[in-house]
Amino acid sequence: MSSSLRPRPVPGLGSALIGAEEEALVLDVLRRKEPFRYYGTDFKSTPPMVATLEKEFREYIGTDYALAVNSGTGALEVALAAMGVGPGDEVILTAWSWISCFTAIVRTGARPVLAEIDESLNMPATEIARLVTPRTRAVVVVHYQGVAADMEPIVLEAHRRGIFVLEDCAQSLGASYRGRKIGSWGDVATYSLQYNKVATCGEGGMVVTRDQRIYERAVRLSDLGNYRPYHATIVPPHEAAFVGGQYRMSELQGAVALAQLRKVEQIRARCRALQARILPRLAGLKGLSLRKNPDPDGDLGFEPYLLLDNPAHVAPFREKLDARNVNCGARTGTYPQYNRDYMKSPHMTAHPATSPFRDCQEWPAPGYRPADFPRTESITGRFIALPLGVLYTDADADHIADSVIAVHGEVCG
Repeated sequence: MSSSLRPRPVPGLGSALIGAEEEALVLDVLRRKEPFRYYGTDFKSTPPMVATLEKEFREYIGTDYALAVNSGTGALEVALAAMGVGPGDEVILTAWSWISCFTAIVRTGARPVLAEIDESLNMPATEIARLVTPRTRAVVVVHYQGVAADMEPIVLEAHRRGIFVLEDCAQSLGASYRGRKIGSWGDVATYSLQYNKVATCGEGGMVVTRDQRIYERAVRLSDLGNYRPYHATIVPPHEAAFVGGQYRMSELQGAVALAQLRKVEQIRARCRALQARILPRLAGLKGLSLRKNPDPDGDLGFEPYLLLDNPAHVAPFREKLDARNVNCGARTGTYPQYNRDYMKSPHMTAHPATSPFRDCQEWPAPGYRPADFPRTESITGRFIALPLGVLYTDADADHIADSVIAVHGEVCG
C-alpha cells in the first residue's frame, strides 16, 4: 500500500479507551438506583462514585481538596468566584485560549486582560509584569495541549504582587512540571472531562485547591449555597451562607470519570512513546522548529507542534500531510479570543449592564485587536498540530515522521 493510501489511525485519548471498567461502574450506580451524588434511596449515606473520584483525583494531583462539577466551564466559573473575582476586577489570560477561559471571567463581572503567548504556546511570566494594574485580581494560566507553562516564575511574579494563580489544566490532565503535577502549583486549578480531553465522562470538570476557604466557597457556589455533611467532614464550615449556582456532578458522570482517571497514566505513557518515535527524526529540519517545552519530562506527548519559519508554507504543508492520511491541523479548536464572534460587541453578555466592557468608548478597544498581539499572531499563524491517539501504533508514528520529512522536502526545499 502506498503511503498516500495508508488508513488514518484511530483518534482519541480517554474516549478511545472507554470499555469494561466504565461499564462496570455505571452499572453499579444503576443497580443501586443512586444517580445523585449526595444521597441515595435511604437519604442518609453518600453514594461512592463522585466521592471516590474526588479522593483519587486529589491524591493523583497532590493537592488537599477536590470538587467534582458538571463541566470544565463550570469549574472555571466556580473557581474564579471562589477566589472572590468579581465586578471591577481584572484577570490576565492569554489571547490564545479556549472560549470558556474568557467567558467564565466575563460571567463573574470581571474584565479579561489578554496576554501574548511564547513559543511554548503558553503565557510567559513577563506578561504578568506588562499587564498588571491595581485592579488585577488573578491570572489564568492555560497549560495548552499537554505542555506545562513555566510555572515557577509565573507563581513568583503573581504572588509577589498579591495576585491569585488559577491553573487551567483542561487539556493537560496528567502533565507535570519539575516533578509535580500541574494543578498543584497555583492557588486553584480546574480540569475538563469533556469528550475530547485526556480523560472523559462526556461532560464534567474538577476544581482542586489547597486553600480551605476557596474549597468551601467552591462547594457553596456549585450546590446552590449548600454545604452538606459530606463536605463538612473534609473542611468544617466557616463561611456565611450565600447564593450559589448548580454545577453538581452526577454519580453516572462520576462513575465514568473514575474509570477514566485510572487510565491517565496509561494514556500518558503511550502518547509519550509515540512522540518519542517522531520528534527526534524531525529535529534539525531547515525552516522548521518544534514547540518550546519548559519541562520535556512532564509533557503528555499527545499533540506535537511544528512551527514553520515561513507562514506561506503552512497551508501546502498541512494539505500534503492530510493527503497522506496524517491527522493534522493548521489550528485546533482554539483560536484567538479577539477573533471570536462575541468580541464583535462590547456588551457580549445577556444584559448590557453586566458587561465589563460597557464603558468602552470604542470597540474593539485597545488590547482586544489582532494588531495588539503581534507575537501571538505570528506564532499561531506558523504552526501545524499533529494530534496523536492512544490507539496509534508504532507504524502510525513512523508514518507521521516519514510524511513530515517527505513533505518538508517538497514544501520547504
